[in-house]
Amino acid sequence: MIGKKVIETDPITIAEVKKMLEERSQIHELNYEQNLALDHVTKFVKIDDEPAIELVKELKEIIKKIQAIKLADIMPKDMADMRLMFAKERGSHKQEELEKLLEIINKYRKDD
Repeated sequence: MIGKKVIETDPITIAEVKKMLEERSQIHELNYEQNLALDHVTKFVKIDDEPAIELVKELKEIIKKIQAIKLADIMPKDMADMRLMFAKERGSHKQEELEKLLEIINKYRKDD
C-alpha cells in the first residue's frame, strides 16, 4: 500500500455503498472482500440510495449526520427501536423528537 493515504472520510449509508459496489462491478471484477461487502449490503439494505440520501438530509435537521445515517440504515419501526438506537448516546432525546424522527423515517419506508 505504498503511496496510498486517506485524504478524507465521510460516512455514507449502506444503500450508497450498494450502489457504489454495483457500479464498480460493471467496470471491474470485484475482489473477495468487495463481493462479501456487496452480498452483505444487498441482504440488509432497506431503502434505495436516492431516498436514503434524502432521508439523511431530512434527519440531519434534527440530529447529527452519523445518527441520521444509522437511522437510515436500520429504519427502526417503533419507539422501542428508536430508544435502542440512542441508548448509548450521550444526552437523551425528547419523546417528541423521537416521534418526529420516526414519522420522517416512515415517510421513506418501503412496504415490507
